[in-house]
Amino acid sequence: MSPESFKHQIMPLKDRMYRLALRITGNPAEAEDALQEVWIKLWKQGDHLLQIQNLEAWCVRVTKNHCIDKVRNKKPEVREWTEAVETVSWDQNPERKAEQQDTLRLIRDAIGRLPEKLQLVMHLRDIEGLTYQEIEEALEMPMSQVKVNLFRARQQVRAQLLNTGLQ
Repeated sequence: MSPESFKHQIMPLKDRMYRLALRITGNPAEAEDALQEVWIKLWKQGDHLLQIQNLEAWCVRVTKNHCIDKVRNKKPEVREWTEAVETVSWDQNPERKAEQQDTLRLIRDAIGRLPEKLQLVMHLRDIEGLTYQEIEEALEMPMSQVKVNLFRARQQVRAQLLNTGLQ
């Protein structure tokens, strides 16, 4: 793969790959390091990348696997859910803004309490906007399991939010 092809096919995925790396590692510096390591892995693949049907799903899978390996080799620590909902349009009213920030915090906390698989599926679908097929390929998980995990994740988050009085 030429540098120009790499730039046009892989680099547009950098934000999505970074958010996933940040989600898994829980640390911006580690996420950046992991992403650099993933790009090196991808670059070394050379022309093999041209044969991959769904390059986006494959890059997400490589990123996920690399970051999980990185986290497993490190002592576990509490990770906070990413600030992926930066596109929220904040109301000008200070009371409304505070309420929205509290709601976002409650949602982040609820998602952060989910098991890792459920967090990953929910992040890829609801934050990154990947299709079920792309999640299936990225996580190497049967479609039925993707749907079940997403349903369970949403159900658990909803239950947690209802228990806190958020409706």
